[in-house]
This record gives sequence, structure tokens and C-alpha cells, in this order.
Amino acid sequence: MRPGRVVASFDSATGMLRALSRFLHGRDAPLIGQGPAAAEPVVSALLGAANKLPRRLQERAYAAGGWAEAVPMHKVGDIRSDGLARWVTGHYPRRRSQVAFVGSANGALIHLCAALAAPWLPQTLLIPVRRRGVHPDEPREDLRHTRAAGQALLAANPDLVLHHMHDANQDRLMIAGMTYFRVKWRGLPAAYRRFLEESLAPGGTLVVVDCRLSRPVTEVGPRHVFQPGALGGATLREYLEGGPRVADYLSRYGSPHRRWDYPPVNGRRPEAEWGFEPGLLPDLEELAARNGWRLARLSFAEPEHLSPVVADLYREWYRRRGLPADRLLAECFLLLEPWWTLRSGSVPYWMVFNTEPSRASLTGYLDGTDPFDEIRLLLFSHGVESVGLATIERWREVLARASKVGVFTGIDTGAYPRDFASLARAHRELARIRSTVPMPLPMDWQTAEKFLTGRDEVEIV
Repeated sequence: MRPGRVVASFDSATGMLRALSRFLHGRDAPLIGQGPAAAEPVVSALLGAANKLPRRLQERAYAAGGWAEAVPMHKVGDIRSDGLARWVTGHYPRRRSQVAFVGSANGALIHLCAALAAPWLPQTLLIPVRRRGVHPDEPREDLRHTRAAGQALLAANPDLVLHHMHDANQDRLMIAGMTYFRVKWRGLPAAYRRFLEESLAPGGTLVVVDCRLSRPVTEVGPRHVFQPGALGGATLREYLEGGPRVADYLSRYGSPHRRWDYPPVNGRRPEAEWGFEPGLLPDLEELAARNGWRLARLSFAEPEHLSPVVADLYREWYRRRGLPADRLLAECFLLLEPWWTLRSGSVPYWMVFNTEPSRASLTGYLDGTDPFDEIRLLLFSHGVESVGLATIERWREVLARASKVGVFTGIDTGAYPRDFASLARAHRELARIRSTVPMPLPMDWQTAEKFLTGRDEVEIV
């Protein structure tokens, strides 16, 4: 199977890989890196028309788009990890760099890599798998229907760990017709080795991106775990035990259930989407030693802990270059644009999702830093009024923190969180920012590492 047809285009790692690789090719990322800018008006118009459909039809259209990407269950055993790795490395230009990154997906990291002109190889990819006959609020049935497919995938790929993730809160529309298989490499694939040996300069630094976030799981079998829920608006306790917010949400969506019945958890593993699987470390240590590279480990407890650090790094970088540092671009999930961030002289602040915890983190950052004249906000629309979703009114409070201009970027506030046209509009509106600055020369790794070392939110050793 062609890897480009296996890996989800709507996933965090894929969106980040495309945004960074296009930046390193000297390009921006229209249509979240999936098409040319010339197609944006047409796509925006089509998706904008979908915004006017009745809610039920909107949701079905959104789910159908995801289902079309999913792998038929009987073909899951045909997937090969070496092909996935070649697909990843094939995105990047072949040139030398002083530093390269391997590990957890993280939007703030993508901006760090852009500043350094450095590649990043993800440890985790999402493989969506088609399945029928399972209600989204019945996670035990999801596991029962897909367990054999997971075993077939692992039998064919001994270097992978499978994290089967079931989130009926934020992924409700998608998992109506598919399941989420997140795979993590526990051994370094040959394509990653070749790419690093061709790309990382002698004496360079190989950085392991180590998000320490973990999650209770059900141990299904060797290298196979089932994760209840995901990082976002609902708490772990709400996923496992329910509560008033969950009951209200399920009632609003016409579910026959008032809580989710997950199988009992009996272990704890790295979080499926964001966490780092330490089984990869020995291969990275061996590769670095063999090539004379320094191996560094960039660790942080939560994905968003890196966001204020990178935002402040950019702010200092602009000031050292004699540029204003008063324009903030707050990005969300896979909606990120490193090329236009630097071209517009914006300070990037990345949020995991469109939820209250992410909004609170952004607000906390604004509380502790010098005011911004301009704040632009990108919000990912996942189609569901999920538990913990931050409302448009709450996001307006964030924009009001700007001393001059606070604006939603690419968002139809009346359609959110079902504004699917924002995937096309966000880039178009960023490209229209009039005040631009020259693209800088890459930052050197020593400068970035010194800055990172002095921050409490992260650890680098």
C-alpha cells in the first residue's frame, strides 16, 4: 500500500511534517500543505457552502471526508513500517544541517526547527482504519472489532508499538466509521538512519524530542495498548467515570449512553498522540556514537510546555535583529504556518487544541509577558461541541488582550466549531498581512540551546 494513502492527512504529525518540510523547501503551506494556493478560493467556497448545510449533513460530510482516507481493515496487515519511514523522509530537501530532531510531535517544536532550518522526524503516525457497526460511544466494541487488525499490523511490523486510541469526545464524527491506530517506532527505521547520516553534519547534534506525557491504558497484548480518550477538554476521570458534562454531551448528540464504558485500565504508557516511546533511545544512542554526533534530549511534561519557551525565543530573536516583537500568532493543532510566521515577523504560540485548557495556557502566557499590539488566532474546527470546548466568546476575550488589533484568522465565528472552510481560509488571510520582514538567516543551535537551558518548562541534557 502506498504510504501516502495510509497515513492520515488530518493528523497532527502529518500536518506538522508538511508545514516544516515545505518551509525547508522555501515554501509556505496552503491548504495545510496539501495543495497549491491557487486552489484555495475554490476549496474555500466549497467548504464555505458546506457551512450552510444543516448540522447533521455537515457532520456526515466531515466524517465521510475522513472515512475516504481510512485504510480498509483487511489491508492493515499489508502496511510496512519501512515504507512509512521512506514517506516521511521523502518530504525533506537533501542538505546538511547542524542539528536534527527525532521524536514527539509538537507545534512549538516545528517553529524551533524552522528557526534553525532543521528537520524533524516523527516517532508517531496515525493510521485511520475503516470499520462499521460500532457506535462511537461504545469503546469496548471498537476494540473487539479491530483487535485482529491490530495484531496483523504488529505481526508484519516488529519495530512498531500500536496505541489504539478511542476519543468519542473530540473525534466523535471521525470514529463513527473508523478507528485510530497510532503507531510508534520502538526501533529506528532504516530510512531514518539513512536520512540522518546524509543530513546531519559531522559534529552535529541529534535531539530527541521527549514529551513525557503518559496515559492509563488497557494492555491488549505485546506492543498493543488501548487508550481511553485523549488530551483535550475532558478530564481523564470524565473519560473513565463519566460526569455531568459527559452526560449532557451524550444527551445533546442523541446517544443511548450517559457515560463511556472503557475496558479496565491495567497499565500506563506514553500518551498515544504526543508521548515519546523510550524504546527508540538505544538505536539513537548507537547511531549518534557511530557518527560522532552529540545526542541531546529535550524533555517536557506536557505538549504546551514548549509553547511559551519558543514564543519567548522568537521574541528575543526579533529584538536582537532590531525588529518589533509585538505581533502574536496563536496557532491550533495542525493549523500552523512557519513560513508566514517568520515572513510576517510574528511570535508563534502553539495550542494543542481548541479547548479551555489550551485557552487558559495561552491566557497565562499573555499574563506573564509584555503586551502584544497584534494578536491573530487560528482555531481548528473538529465539528463537535465537545466537552471542554472553548466558545467563541471565550476566544474573543483572548483577542481583546491585543493593544491594537485582535482578530480571528480564517474563522467563520458563526459556523465554529463546524467551520471546515477555515482549513483553506487561514493561510489565505495570513498571506494578506501587509507588513512583512525579510526572511532571516537560520539561528545557530548554540543560541537556541542556551535559551532552552535557562527555562523551567523544559529540560535539555
